[in-house]
Amino acid sequence: MSTETRANQKLSFKGRDFLTLADYTKEEIEHFIFLGLELKEKLKQGIMEQPLKGKTLGMIFEKASTRTRVSFEVGMVQLGGFPLFLSKNDLQIGRGESIADTAKVMSRYVDGIMMRTDNQKKLVELARYSTIPIINGLSDFFHPTQAIADFMTIYEEKKGFKGLKLAYVGDGNNVANSLYIIATKLGMDFAIASPKGYEMPKEIIELGIEEAKISGSKITITNNPKEAVSNADIVYTDVWTSMGQEEEAVERIKQFMDYQVNENLVSVAKEGYIFMHCLPAHRGEEVTSEVIDGEHSVVFDEAENRLHAHKAILVSFLG
Repeated sequence: MSTETRANQKLSFKGRDFLTLADYTKEEIEHFIFLGLELKEKLKQGIMEQPLKGKTLGMIFEKASTRTRVSFEVGMVQLGGFPLFLSKNDLQIGRGESIADTAKVMSRYVDGIMMRTDNQKKLVELARYSTIPIINGLSDFFHPTQAIADFMTIYEEKKGFKGLKLAYVGDGNNVANSLYIIATKLGMDFAIASPKGYEMPKEIIELGIEEAKISGSKITITNNPKEAVSNADIVYTDVWTSMGQEEEAVERIKQFMDYQVNENLVSVAKEGYIFMHCLPAHRGEEVTSEVIDGEHSVVFDEAENRLHAHKAILVSFLG
């Protein structure tokens, strides 16, 4: 089945928000992935459809961004719409206006809101009081738009999902949570190695276990990096200290020293493994230059796919 055929399944996202992949079925997640691949191919062919002509996306950024901001802005323009960048200093939220009032007002101005925040609860509240789609551009708990781009990249490299093994090494953070959810929904084996005290939240682990019962995914949760990476098709890591955790940096570096993705660790992965990282990366900390800049790395293909993943999400919810 072609990516275009898969992406054109009759699915409706009207009246819904994109806050976490836990809210979506296997078929709906595949829709985002294959629509993203279709839009990418059309762009490379010079086909510039503009299904969002006349639409406006409000983009609320409470945290700094490179890939999320640029890809959403460029994606919205390519689709014919208008992106409106709003930092926390541009909105009255920063001066005490409630999320509820902000949601009600912006619902009368724009066609959708993408928010990058430090608190998932803010997104949930924004969605509760808005009458337009709310898209999670990153929160403390989830990073669903990144995961769609990641799985687009995996499909390009491996031509499928089921039966593959994704090994994540590092902090059980928002990126790990979203990768875990999508992997278990799509039938991919998932292994994660984190230091004690830095594992994924219990409720997320339990959610994936229930999904795995349906999809057949094998789950490995360990404190041993080599156990996780052994025989992996995909090796993934993220920074040890995320934005907002700067005060923990010294302690985190100490706790994560044995979780660096280096040539010794990836030697136990499959011969044709690919290395992934959501970026930005700190070479010499979570990953060595030899790995991230080596022949197995697809991190810049992955970053490119953010644009097309975001376009697929925008078309689905605003189109």
